[in-house]
Amino acid sequence: MKQTLILLTFLTSVTFSQQFILKGKVTDRPTSSPLSYSNIRIAGTTLGTATNFEGNFELKLNRGNYKLIASFIGYKSDTISVTLESNKSINFLLEPVQVNLQEITVFPGENPALEIIRRAINSKHERNNKLNTYEFHAYTKGLVKTTKDFSTRNNSASLSIGTQDTGKLKISGIIENESKGYFKKPNNYKDEIIARKQSANTPSSVNILTGGRIIQNFYTDDIQFFNRPLPSPISDDAIDYYDYLIEDTLAMDNKNVFQIHVEPIKKTDPGFVGKIFISDDQFSLVKIDVNLNDAANPGRIFDRVNIFQQYTPYENNIYMPVDYRIFADGNFIGVFKFGFELNTIFYDYKINPQIDDDYFGMAIIKVLSDADKKDSAYWKSTQTISNTNEELDAYKRIDSLESIPKTFWDNFSLLSSSINVSDNFSITGPLGLYSFNPIEGHTLNFGANISQEADKRLNSRIDFSYGFNDQRFKTDFSSTYFMGEYRTHSITVNAFTRLTELFGESIRYNKLTSTLSNLLGKYDFKDYYYTKGGSVKLWSEVFPILRLSLGILNRTDNNAVNNSDFSIFNQGKKYNINKTIYETRINAFTAGFQFDFRKYIEDGYFRRRTSQGNFAAVLYGEMLLSNTGTLNSSLDFQSYKLTLSSFIPTFKSANMNFVLSGIYSDGPVPFQMMYSLPGNIESASQSYTMRTLKVGEVFGDRVLALSIEQNFNDEIFRLFNLSFMIDLQINLSMHFNAVLLEVSPKSKSIFPNGNGFLFNEFKSPFYEIGFGLGQALFPFRLEFTWKLNYLGTNNFVFGINTPML
Repeated sequence: MKQTLILLTFLTSVTFSQQFILKGKVTDRPTSSPLSYSNIRIAGTTLGTATNFEGNFELKLNRGNYKLIASFIGYKSDTISVTLESNKSINFLLEPVQVNLQEITVFPGENPALEIIRRAINSKHERNNKLNTYEFHAYTKGLVKTTKDFSTRNNSASLSIGTQDTGKLKISGIIENESKGYFKKPNNYKDEIIARKQSANTPSSVNILTGGRIIQNFYTDDIQFFNRPLPSPISDDAIDYYDYLIEDTLAMDNKNVFQIHVEPIKKTDPGFVGKIFISDDQFSLVKIDVNLNDAANPGRIFDRVNIFQQYTPYENNIYMPVDYRIFADGNFIGVFKFGFELNTIFYDYKINPQIDDDYFGMAIIKVLSDADKKDSAYWKSTQTISNTNEELDAYKRIDSLESIPKTFWDNFSLLSSSINVSDNFSITGPLGLYSFNPIEGHTLNFGANISQEADKRLNSRIDFSYGFNDQRFKTDFSSTYFMGEYRTHSITVNAFTRLTELFGESIRYNKLTSTLSNLLGKYDFKDYYYTKGGSVKLWSEVFPILRLSLGILNRTDNNAVNNSDFSIFNQGKKYNINKTIYETRINAFTAGFQFDFRKYIEDGYFRRRTSQGNFAAVLYGEMLLSNTGTLNSSLDFQSYKLTLSSFIPTFKSANMNFVLSGIYSDGPVPFQMMYSLPGNIESASQSYTMRTLKVGEVFGDRVLALSIEQNFNDEIFRLFNLSFMIDLQINLSMHFNAVLLEVSPKSKSIFPNGNGFLFNEFKSPFYEIGFGLGQALFPFRLEFTWKLNYLGTNNFVFGINTPML
């Protein structure tokens, strides 16, 4: 009898908890055409969804009786009662409807749309005053479209690009996730990803585009697109920014609706062009269907960026978004066609619930620990947007392609410095196999790299090289293991016998650049020395804003000399004599800290910091203690470094970045361990460097340095209405550097007396200032810089700033 009661209880709970699938379609009755993105609501609840492009929808509901309401602007809403005891399909046929609107009082000669917008702005304020907190559920689907299929490894994607891309776009990547979002005034947001899945060629770590994160709230004044704030069509100053025209009068949900065309008054002002829909009862924004204009299109690589969103009244007649969709497509300089779609539905709202401030914390997005473990049964039971036939075909095609084993030659490229052998293993590519410098001469290089192995906890790399002129074999091994749920603690081990670049931490140019400079121009802007030893460092995030480190270091440094005079050109020219270092053995303790107040995304594996375009500052410090007694080092000294870096939004899309560094030493610091001001090579420049100084030209062990980079983008040209510069999408930047620098007396006492050893000090501040001009589409800018004092050589320099060097 007891077993029978248990069985009956189990069967009853299964019966009442079982969910069924209610599918349907919404069409226009006269034409039978699908009504894409129609609203579907369940009467008396906060549940609902929206149709897809084909007009289809799908709801997952428990057994019971429901009233479903389908609505679409310009049509009479329809209600269907459903008794759900099994999977079922229904269809809505909506009738177009004509309406008569109430009269709007306008001033003589004034555009009648302006009074509607004024009332909409007032309605926005009333809504925002009533809304303090809210919660919601969301489902987001993202589609990537290209003409060719792509594959990804770790967090990078590979796609072959030809000289001209004229193919037809197809879906080549899909992400889907279910999330829950929270908001509290004034600006607290948090999203939790409950479940996520993606096509086989897409890593789960990129699937963090939640509804709450991507949503642009047109009930706020400024909306961010491509790091540029754009005024909402109902922002407080919208009437001075946009032009409006009443195009039509429609109906929805027994409400009359104004269809109003909107576009910026000045064509050169970035903003929205399209239609907004405002109800005539509360003058609430109920729908928006707009595109970014050319001025808001970065580099004009997009042919279209369309934003579509609908709103529905909830508790206390507060309008909330029920969907949010972005459609974008473009062609990058004719060689790469692409497209993106993001579709989000919002449901199960809770308006003004009690939410404690402590709930938000530092994580703005958190992927729950079991989000990647949800199986097909779960996805059949949760609310989604129905897959279109094209999406279903794409899943099958991508999964089929990814199941084909990849060979070495599938990933091979002559222009690559690294070749992926598998998802987590790569080796040196053709561009990295050979290098040249006057010390080693012709050099062969080979390395192997393990990335995010062992549940994304292990990174290891080993490099080998052999110089045919110095006839030395070098190795460099490094391995890092991450610990903690979000890999917030790590241990790094490094062992090396290598040729090291003098002041390498301050050099912004890669090995390929110096190789080409040597072979073609017989000019090596670097100096070198041999070093061997090892280090161990522990890092730990002890608090969300604080990381601490401890480590030990052992290194033995020896001089290197030129062994080759080879160059393809300039045979009669001689290489500069390689600088002499202070030969020594250093045994030292190291320690460090980092204060980082930026919020972060917990992507399921790591914490990824983000400023979200807001003010951000990071303070970090380092200490090195070398001791002849306890540590048996060759020198007694201590060095300290403190750095503050910051990002500051200034006005509109303009922003400022600065780096302030202070270095102080006590005791004799070997020449090769001093700090060198980051300099440049002829006709080139890099950000946060001294443009008028050469690489390794000025160094010291007591330094105070400030670098400021102000990126105006095109805002100055807009301010002065320079339409020619705006049309060309020219961006303006400014840079300023100031430095105090000296070498301490104890460090001077051990300066080497080798050839070519000269040094400068800035005991009064050194200044330089300049500006740069770039084009939004291309990754370089032309920079012009002047010394303001310490005049001599390079009083004015011109350089090309590009990360490719």
